[in-house]
Amino acid sequence: MTSVPFEPRYGVTTLVGTAIELEGLAAHHSSELAEVAGDDRSTYGFTTVPRDVDHAQRIVADLLEEERHGRTVNFVIRDRGSGALLGATRFLTPRFYFARSVPDAIEIGGTWLAPRAQRTGANTEAKLLLLSWAFDHWGVVRVDLKTDARNLRSRAAIERLGAHFEGILRSWQSSHVDGEQDQPRDSAMYSVIRDEWPHVQIHLEALLSSRR
Repeated sequence: MTSVPFEPRYGVTTLVGTAIELEGLAAHHSSELAEVAGDDRSTYGFTTVPRDVDHAQRIVADLLEEERHGRTVNFVIRDRGSGALLGATRFLTPRFYFARSVPDAIEIGGTWLAPRAQRTGANTEAKLLLLSWAFDHWGVVRVDLKTDARNLRSRAAIERLGAHFEGILRSWQSSHVDGEQDQPRDSAMYSVIRDEWPHVQIHLEALLSSRR
């Protein structure tokens, strides 16, 4: 695998959809992220989500440092109608195989939504925007999506997008569960490859149309 110099964000701008847009993460989003995470944390058991403003500031600072080194491209998810912030998502683990200045493969992850934005189509449209940018602008050959193998809700959501299940990566990374940060977790790995993208795109657009 070739190490290639890059610019943070790899040329990514705000990604604008019909109901939502993905806006580049900045330090000033910390308080908003803490607020929208809310008191109902029942769906956040396997995900790192801000508990309060101080925690949000630490998370955002870490993500922006990762982005500065080219390891992530971070977004907040914003409702286009109300302007309300709904959650966050990101590109991560870019890989370079063909000596280009943009990734040849990438992962989509770190996604969480405020309770009120769950099951609304926001996640589907966010994934459509990210996948479209990865395949149509960068020309990647593959996009990864993975989650804690125990997170059946997240696995069902990924499968509903049309991603292909590749198996369980045992002890693949540290757990994001509170109290388990010093323990490894098994990750369920999914992917969409270039040849599958046209079919997945049509599928995602149909899912969104059915909600309108």
